[in-house]
Amino acid sequence: MQHSDSLPELNLPTLIGPKPDPITGVASVIDGDTIEIHGQRVRFNGIDAPESKQYCDDAKGFEYPCGRRSAEALDSFVAASMPVRCTFVTWDRYHRFVADCRRADGASVAAWMVEQGQALDWPRYSHGAYAAQQAKAKATKVGLWVGKFEAPWDWRASHADLAAPASQPLDIISRKLLAQSGLSCEPRRYCSQINSCQDAQWYLQNCSWGRKLDLDGDGVACETLC
Repeated sequence: MQHSDSLPELNLPTLIGPKPDPITGVASVIDGDTIEIHGQRVRFNGIDAPESKQYCDDAKGFEYPCGRRSAEALDSFVAASMPVRCTFVTWDRYHRFVADCRRADGASVAAWMVEQGQALDWPRYSHGAYAAQQAKAKATKVGLWVGKFEAPWDWRASHADLAAPASQPLDIISRKLLAQSGLSCEPRRYCSQINSCQDAQWYLQNCSWGRKLDLDGDGVACETLC
């Protein structure tokens, strides 16, 4: 997802227009700091997560898709307590609804993402609101902090050609591909429910939950089928 370093760029409607009502609904995850509710893109205020195409180094120095991992963590977290309620803060330059979001149980989504090391406190906009959660994540070496990474705002600056905005939520695949495959990311599946090695690989590559089918991380899903 491409973000602007002028995230809270205020425009005239923000200053003089009525403040939008909170948005509440089932959230579709775009990336680690952006969701979609009722067709409205919502950017979490004060944090920044790795980009969808960003890679980081793990504890052993091996690259892994930290952007995708962040989005998957967010997907699991919000799915556990729907609906999500997002309270408006401002509009960004892409006309995304920048907000503070909470799950149905009241848990702050942004705070959890930073505490789990799946996103960073962005002090330029948070004014240190999530500094304590980040300090805890860094001290316990969870998420990004287990290895080495480039701050998302720095990664975007050096990878402008790769930082294109994500166009679809996780699990949303083009109708053409669905028609060709006959498969769908819903409902969520287990190896015992999958018929073939080919289908298992499709879920691994196309669904946010597909990584659960590859427990040893070798790139082969449901090895008993293969």
